[in-house]
Amino acid sequence: MMTHAPASPRRSDVTKAAILDAARERFAADGYERATIRAIARDAGIDPSMVMRYYGNKEGLFAAASAIDLRLPELGALPGKHIGAVLVTHFLDRWEQDDVLTGLLRVGVTNEAGAERMRAVFAEQLGPIAAGVCPDPADAPRRAALAASQILGMALARYVLRIEPAAAMPREEVVAWLAPTLQRYLTAEGP
Repeated sequence: MMTHAPASPRRSDVTKAAILDAARERFAADGYERATIRAIARDAGIDPSMVMRYYGNKEGLFAAASAIDLRLPELGALPGKHIGAVLVTHFLDRWEQDDVLTGLLRVGVTNEAGAERMRAVFAEQLGPIAAGVCPDPADAPRRAALAASQILGMALARYVLRIEPAAAMPREEVVAWLAPTLQRYLTAEGP
């Protein structure tokens, strides 16, 4: 009986992963405009031509490096009155654990490609959540945008600009302030 050793990752997969890791760090640290293909390649320990080979250009690399799954929770089984608190808690967890998301926010406020990527992430991932819980699914895009304004506003104040006292507020207090607003945006009858 023959047993096969698990396949080791292909060299190209390892190289692509190194490029994406370096790109995420560089875009987060330097922003889109100041990050360069050469610096990213240097950080990844490869020749800049390899970055171009796999991703074509800086825009292609940014798109790949900023592919984000928000991993939003399933809200269908939750009592409706807890949706705001669950979402705020989830986003605080994400902002505190995911430098890519914070980096994308930094780039999004200074660069159109970053802004477009952030808009797409929230429209594609928060939009369906809003459609599933709001009274009128046709109003879901408006409600998702309102919810995103609260989530992104707090993230900008707390994690990017570090505006006090928002940056130092205990998580429970942030949830207590923001959850009712998200709850209203997503589930209350419209004005």
